[in-house]
Amino acid sequence: MKVSEIREMRPDERQSELEKLKKALFNLRTRAETEKLENTQLLKNMKRDIARFKTIIRQGQLKG
Repeated sequence: MKVSEIREMRPDERQSELEKLKKALFNLRTRAETEKLENTQLLKNMKRDIARFKTIIRQGQLKG
């Protein structure tokens, strides 16, 4: 997801999307341990998306 798309979201939407991403990452990690993933880049990309969301949420908190 692009940063501009994340910034356009409302704060509550960002938080709910972050929770969804965290759950999806957990599921991917579980699948990676139990079976072989076809695309291992999914883990890396999901971690980056989570970091983007956390960064933008924190920037919003610091602004006021």
